[in-house]
Amino acid sequence: MKLNQAVSKRLSDLLAERNMTQYQLYMQSGVPKSTIGNIINCSYDSVKLRILHEMCQGLGIGLNAFFDSPLFQEENFDP
Repeated sequence: MKLNQAVSKRLSDLLAERNMTQYQLYMQSGVPKSTIGNIINCSYDSVKLRILHEMCQGLGIGLNAFFDSPLFQEENFDP
């Protein structure tokens, strides 16, 4: 798995857990809907930490909670 795929999956999972739409996250975080959609669709090779931080604020979590997932264990990433 690539890092952008792990970020996409984690964001999708967090939205589902909270019954939030991409639009609701946009309203809570200020991150443009197009950016959120591009992250979920893996359109970006990487995501700026600032954008992740803003989305986490909209989700009501810290960056540590975002990355606290088995998705981000080193052995899960492609070499």
